[in-house]
Parts: sequence; structure tokens; C-alpha cells
Amino acid sequence: MEHHHGHNHTTENIKTAFFLNLAFTIIEFIGGFFTNSLAIMSDAIHDLGDSLSLGMSWYFQKLSNKKANKKFSYGYGRFSLLGAILNSIVLLVGSIFIILEAIPRLLKPEEADAFGMMWLAILGIIVNGAAVLKLKKGSSINERVVSLHLLEDVLGWTAVLIASIIMQFWNVPILDPILSLLIAVYILFNVFKNIKESFRIILQGVPVEVSQNDIRTYLLSLDNVVDVHDCHVWTMDGEFHIATIHLIVNESNYTWQQAKRIKQRVKKDLHDTFNVEHVTIEIETISEDCAYIDCN
Repeated sequence: MEHHHGHNHTTENIKTAFFLNLAFTIIEFIGGFFTNSLAIMSDAIHDLGDSLSLGMSWYFQKLSNKKANKKFSYGYGRFSLLGAILNSIVLLVGSIFIILEAIPRLLKPEEADAFGMMWLAILGIIVNGAAVLKLKKGSSINERVVSLHLLEDVLGWTAVLIASIIMQFWNVPILDPILSLLIAVYILFNVFKNIKESFRIILQGVPVEVSQNDIRTYLLSLDNVVDVHDCHVWTMDGEFHIATIHLIVNESNYTWQQAKRIKQRVKKDLHDTFNVEHVTIEIETISEDCAYIDCN
């Protein structure tokens, strides 16, 4: 019951952050148009991606509560990758659009309403800051990641605020396209990083924070374990890690009770030390012919 309550709390936090971010994104697009600020339009594109990300996080957080079934035997966790890829495509297209708009303005800067930019920046800091505080109350990894992303938005708006104040005292309209290019480059950097990680998960790569060699070394240190075959580690969604292992033991008369004890110990140690949630173990004696002997 307590676990279910925790899921509901996480869902509500992300829902609140989503509506705060979406409302401000609309304000940004309107404000960016009337202030003629490409930097604000750039961040509006960024925040639109954030809104999509938050909306998908909210939807998939609810979807993830569904139990595994005959159609999806591992559950619904990997659906979050679809959201990440769609979100990355939106950000990629938006960033390319901003870069194409910013380059001509570098050669021929246009005046922007610095005073309007300043007030939008202040509002951006307040709204994104409120969303960060809301998500920081949660304890889930999902909330912490989204909170960090929104904190970066707060820092971006701080940069816009500083630039808008400078432009009110000095005639340097080129600051606006320069800032928009920096924002677009920053977005592209994160987009490619997210796409790379998403495809790594889809292609069942070993999780970045898990060392398969360390797992193998640990397993070989166990009493009576003489070899490890078919050791595979992958992740469902970047958080829920899975492993399958063949342990080769020395004794031909290895008992069921001994096998049970070693399985329990391995599952606990892999969970506590390597953050592997789901472990499947097959135990064979040294005299058996393992079909996976070449799969190290």
C-alpha cells in the first residue's frame, strides 16, 4: 500500500511540473514574438521539449504501474524510451530551426525588447524554480532527473536575464542571436546524449554504471564456483537492470539446498552492489556439457 502511495505521489509531482512548464512555454512563444527575441524563442523550443518530456513522463509513470502480462512479460517500463526518442526528435528539429534563424541575425543583428526579455526571464526563473522545488520533494529517480533538467532551465533564464539587463544599458543586439545559438547548441548536445543512451538500451547494451567484468569477478570468488558462462546484463529502461547467468560448480553431487543458498546470495549481492533488479541463474556441474560455453 505504501509503495502504491509513493507511485501516486511521484505522478502528482510530475503532473504539477508539466502544467507549470506548459503554461510558461505558451507565454514564452508569445513573449518571444512580441519582444523579437530569438533567445527567448530558442528557450521556448527548449521548454516545449521539456513539456513533452514531462507529459510523457507523467503518462508513462502511470502506465508503468501496470503489471506484466502475456503481451509484455517484462512490464511496460521500456515504453518510456519511445517518449525519450520522440522528445529528442522535437528538440532536434527545433534547434536546427533556431540555428538557421540565428545565423543571419549574427550578420545583421535586429533590435530586441530588452525590457520585455528581462520580465520574461524573471518569470521563467520563478516558474521553473517552482517546478524544481516541487520535484525535489520526491524521492524517485525519475523526479530527480526531471528536477535536474528544470534546474538547468533556471540557469538558462538567469543568462537571459543578465543579457537583457546589459542590452538595456548598451546597444549590443548581437547578444540575442549569440545567446540563442548557445542555447541551441546546449540542447543539441543533450539531444544526442539522450538518443545515444536510448539506442544503447534498445540494443540491450550493458548499463553504463554496471561492470560485467566486476560481476564475473565477484561470481568466481564464490565457494565452489569454478566458471561463469552466458553472463548477460541489460536494462529495461535505464533503471531496471536484468541479468542472466550460468554458474559452473565443482561438485557433481551439488544438492538442491546448496543451489538454493547460492542463488539467494547472488541475487541479493547483485541487487545491493550492482543495482541489478532481476536475476536468472542456472547452476550446472563441471561435468555437464554447457551449450553456452563460448558465450563469456
